[in-house]
Amino acid sequence: MFVPNIMRNVAIITGGISRYARPRNENQEEMVAEAFKEALDDCPNLTIRDIDNHVCSYFSDHFEQQLAMAWIINDYLGLTPKPVFRVEDGGAGPLAAIRAGFALVASGLSEVCLVTGVEKQGEVGTAKANEFIALASDTDFEFPAGGYYTGYYAAMAARHMYLYGDTEEDFALIAVKNKNYALDNPYAQWPQENGGKEITVDDVLNSRLLAWPLKTMDCCLLTEGASCIVLASEDVARNYTDEPVWIAGIGLGTDFMRPGDRPDSPTWAAINRDSKKLYPDYAIRPREPYPEISNFGACRVAAKTAYKMAGIVDPLKEIDVIEIHDAYDSSELQTYEDLMLCNVGEGKNLIREGQVYVDSEVAVNPSGGLEGMGHPVGSTAIGQCVELLWQLKQMIPEKHFSSKTQVDGAETALLHSHAGTGTAIAVAILMR
Repeated sequence: MFVPNIMRNVAIITGGISRYARPRNENQEEMVAEAFKEALDDCPNLTIRDIDNHVCSYFSDHFEQQLAMAWIINDYLGLTPKPVFRVEDGGAGPLAAIRAGFALVASGLSEVCLVTGVEKQGEVGTAKANEFIALASDTDFEFPAGGYYTGYYAAMAARHMYLYGDTEEDFALIAVKNKNYALDNPYAQWPQENGGKEITVDDVLNSRLLAWPLKTMDCCLLTEGASCIVLASEDVARNYTDEPVWIAGIGLGTDFMRPGDRPDSPTWAAINRDSKKLYPDYAIRPREPYPEISNFGACRVAAKTAYKMAGIVDPLKEIDVIEIHDAYDSSELQTYEDLMLCNVGEGKNLIREGQVYVDSEVAVNPSGGLEGMGHPVGSTAIGQCVELLWQLKQMIPEKHFSSKTQVDGAETALLHSHAGTGTAIAVAILMR
């Protein structure tokens, strides 16, 4: 397995979030500026003059009918004539943008790099928004046949249920965890959607069916919002903060665009020659090698790279807090397995046994995740990165006005970002 040879260590020195909601009634550049202002306010020694590069993430040109939005944002922030470019990688775009900024700083092409993310999805209705998002599937084969992401994920969840015995209640437990955590996050969208009330498993199970087994409360939110982080080299990071958070490892993996191409894949058969070791003894053995359509092989590829770089051997024991791309609660459960927190087929045990809560083995999505905090696609993983930055710096009580979701003494965090039906997945390890 290829492991990057990093020339310089890279730190996150500050970050900010512009509140997630739908609609926001501000332009994209205004939301980014709000997040950037928070980042600057939290790092008084940092000025706009110090930033020498800017990487921008946003998913779709369709929502705002605007190309080259990165240029507008760069200008609005007062960064012209400094270099800016856009990174787009579907739902994994924000962490891919962080990876690009990381590469600039690690290579010496940048000393202080701003990474921004934004999405504005409120200009169209939900049906049209889902149509735009579905354009990230294969428009020659899947999209004309009526394919859309909830349908794809429902099929993958149903397959996982058949193989390993997951239940709708298992998925609902994850939705309850994430949405209720969001009630303590003032940046989150869900409290605005439901009036700040806690939900129960029955609420999830009784919500409107979309595509079995997924219901409305099993799904993430359509969101508007923005976020940013500032990366700096080890040489200058401590000029700006006494508490830098280091990107200790970062990986990116891919899979076939169409899930139907994944079974019987010679590629995965070659990579996972010992795939039998991935399954618990009681599980039905899939006819095809891991990941077939029940798991996300790209995640395991990305995680292995990030773990190798960071020296992580036992992720469940060594990682304190994780932010997962929970576009659907079912995919969070599947991702437990692909991050190697447990064996394939045993993700359900982590939620059933309460091992993924703030006061347990590893806290997963204390921000509320995509289901609770929201999913402004181009911003999502950057916003989750900011939340992890605050976790590692013990700033959640200050930022959330509540200590309920602060992971006490957190030293190591994992950030996960996911695109398509698992077509591109990125993983990063952050350490104090």
